Amino acid sequence: MNNNSKSNNHLGRILKQQRVTIPLTLQELAAKSGVSPSHLGRIERGERFPSARILRKIAKPLGFDEGELFTLAGYLPSRSLSVSEPEPGYSSGQLDPYVARVLAQEPISVQRTVLGILSILKSLPRA
Repeated sequence: MNNNSKSNNHLGRILKQQRVTIPLTLQELAAKSGVSPSHLGRIERGERFPSARILRKIAKPLGFDEGELFTLAGYLPSRSLSVSEPEPGYSSGQLDPYVARVLAQEPISVQRTVLGILSILKSLPRA
């Protein structure tokens, strides 16, 4: 099992545990989120990694803040970033809702790249 599969499986277990705790069936979560039960099942089993768009759809029905799910999925850093001047679209480790909507339309590889670049930029010392 490669590292990516491990992270897929870890996130899937968290999502399933939360769903069962609420409790919701896969069919109920599918009805509330608009994501098919088969796709949700593949995510829970670690066979698929959810895009930002899917995470946004399932966050509220599962009782998560979108930022929490984005952090669990690795889209956002787990530590809160603090800077003296927030940069447009990305302050305190949270994506601006507009930026998140636009980014959610991009392929997962583009989403990860953009968020990685934003994290690197936040870590650079200010001149």
